[in-house]
Amino acid sequence: MISRLSYGWWVAAAAFFTLLIAVGLPFYGLPFFYDYMQHDFAWSRAQITSGIGVATILVLPIGGLIIPRFKPKNLILCGILLLCASLCGFALMRRSLVTYYLMWALFMLGYLCAGPIPHQVLIARWFTRRRGTAMAFAYLGLGIGGAISQKYVALPLIHAFGWRGALLAMGLLLLVLIPLVLVLVKDRPSEAQTEADNRSPSTTVSSEPLCLRSILRISAFWVLAFASFASIGSIGSVNQHMKLLFHDAGLSGQIAADTTFVMLTSSLIGRIVMGFLADRLPRKYVMIAAYLAIALSLPLLFAAGRPGVPFLFGVVFGFGLGADYMLIPLVAADLFGTDSLARVMGVLLPADSIAQTVCPLLVGLLYSHSGSYQTALLFISTLAMLGTVALCFLPGTRRSRIGARTDLSLRVPT
Repeated sequence: MISRLSYGWWVAAAAFFTLLIAVGLPFYGLPFFYDYMQHDFAWSRAQITSGIGVATILVLPIGGLIIPRFKPKNLILCGILLLCASLCGFALMRRSLVTYYLMWALFMLGYLCAGPIPHQVLIARWFTRRRGTAMAFAYLGLGIGGAISQKYVALPLIHAFGWRGALLAMGLLLLVLIPLVLVLVKDRPSEAQTEADNRSPSTTVSSEPLCLRSILRISAFWVLAFASFASIGSIGSVNQHMKLLFHDAGLSGQIAADTTFVMLTSSLIGRIVMGFLADRLPRKYVMIAAYLAIALSLPLLFAAGRPGVPFLFGVVFGFGLGADYMLIPLVAADLFGTDSLARVMGVLLPADSIAQTVCPLLVGLLYSHSGSYQTALLFISTLAMLGTVALCFLPGTRRSRIGARTDLSLRVPT
């Protein structure tokens, strides 16, 4: 029988598997299929990499409107079905860019529903003192899914069934998550007749959720929004273009898959270490350290063709990547409170998703203009460093909570 006191960890375990299969595998696996699509459909790199950007601009801005209105469990179930349908659609599509963009729109709608936001809200509701550790554990699933997505899932499936069969198999795999979510996931501790893990009245401040207008009037929100936009835009550019960049550097697809594996394996270590530190140190500084790892690793790609550089890049970049996405909801929950987290992340995630899709599009255009990735690498390296510097202007976030205060005088971070 499941202990009432430990039920939050069952919710975290369910989040681990849903993030692994519904987010990690398809999100990091899809770019591995780009060169196959380019070969079969004669599309340009800009056309292929723009699909996710077009879909994000069309779909994700509605996140701030729909996410706070539905229970996380229902969102996850809906998202799983949408992601399954989109992957199957990619597998069956013909040479039509319109169909390609429609499948990306379906994919991003599924990502919005079954991706980070509902899982972040669930973990924030179920954990207080150990929120960083629980978030790190759940996000390990995303990292593991990403780590195995190309080398151990996409590549073997492509060899066995072709790229279309591989996408179809990845889509149908998502359906195993439905009974898991139905059985284990509870939206709030009250539904399991228990309390959030380690909740203490002395460390908990109740507050009404902030309205969107109030959130947008707080400068700390805009600082966090810009910093995450800049860092995740750089990350998205690497995710979408790394295999193509490595190809131009004379590296094989196997090396690209190996680097992705190293990168996302390192991200697991980053999640564990940074999740542990986030429960013990001011989260602002933990976040700065993670963003700095991203910014400092990107210049290594200028020498991607040199022996050992792809491995070194994968280790450093992956470590920062592991904590990047995970720390955004932790810091946001500290600043605005868990009751306002869905609304805050409903704005931040679409903005960040636009960054991780528009920035790769800009990188593709810079490549088309110059014929190399040199200018594009300078652009994303500068962007990532600017995001790191911006975090220095956040107020301290260790148990500070703007959302729990009725006085919004802290609009200017100190």
